[in-house]
Amino acid sequence: MTTITIVQGDITRQSVDAIVNAANSSLLGGGGVDGAIHRRGGPAILADCRRLRASHYGKGLATGRAVATTAGELDARWVIHTVGPVYQASGSDPSLLASCYRASLEVADELGARTVAFPAVSTGVYGWPMADAARIAVEAVRAARTAVEEVRFVLFDDKAYQVFAELIH
Repeated sequence: MTTITIVQGDITRQSVDAIVNAANSSLLGGGGVDGAIHRRGGPAILADCRRLRASHYGKGLATGRAVATTAGELDARWVIHTVGPVYQASGSDPSLLASCYRASLEVADELGARTVAFPAVSTGVYGWPMADAARIAVEAVRAARTAVEEVRFVLFDDKAYQVFAELIH
């Protein structure tokens, strides 16, 4: 059974098997969590992402999918990149957001990862409302059939932490 924990802090400082990156489809870095992971992890992550783009993901990674790279200088073995959906008041598909968590856990299982740290995918510049995103994330992780022993939601600020805490406890 998977244990779900929450912490407030910097996801790039987590000591886990895999850190999930809320990536953009290009896989080539960006702002927010994506930029922080690339900056702290160093050039090895970007080099792996470029190799993925040159081979299987020439058009980028599709929304709701996940793929792994090295973690570079992070205190993890892998970074699992997933592309969350952009929130739109009409037409946002919660199944795509849930798929980010399921697909990331499937990749974690393929890698043999037992501890995985997730950010709140799509809640930054992609604009998904925190309460709804948290509910979707927690439900997706609870429903997942995975060998991952601990899923750690790493929330950057107190507001996000409180929203997740209400769902977890």
